[in-house]
Amino acid sequence: MSKPLITAMAATCALTLLPTLAHSRPVTLTATLNNYGGNGAYLAVYLVDAKGSYARTLWVAGGKAKYYKNLADWNRLSANDAKRLDGITGASVGAGRTLKVSADLADALIDAGYEIRIDAAAENMRDSPADIRVPLTTDGPGKAPSGKQYIQSLTYQLQ
Repeated sequence: MSKPLITAMAATCALTLLPTLAHSRPVTLTATLNNYGGNGAYLAVYLVDAKGSYARTLWVAGGKAKYYKNLADWNRLSANDAKRLDGITGASVGAGRTLKVSADLADALIDAGYEIRIDAAAENMRDSPADIRVPLTTDGPGKAPSGKQYIQSLTYQLQ
């Protein structure tokens, strides 16, 4: 093959693939916790598909891995994801405080039945699997549904 032909083929492939790779957008999640009167909460923020199957971990708040078992649904669903914690962990979140995290999500996940879930647990208190469940939709940003126990509200913004 000639060099110009290889270069032309490479350029064609790049132009074909770039739009596919570029179809993602940043999402910013803001979870505000209730004033539940206990220690900082461990939170697992993750996505599930329309069938309730684990898709991806977005953030885990809480530094001691031995307590991740208390984030029961996330721990069970994500157990086979070896990369579930790569670069997406931080400190626990205190009562009445706010957690704000950002992630890149593929456009194909939006309005496709995916759901953002947060499992929550605090020391000496009840664990709350799927404390909040929010559909990932184009009309969802700005809405602030309440959680069951620890989560006062969860909002997200798509950029």
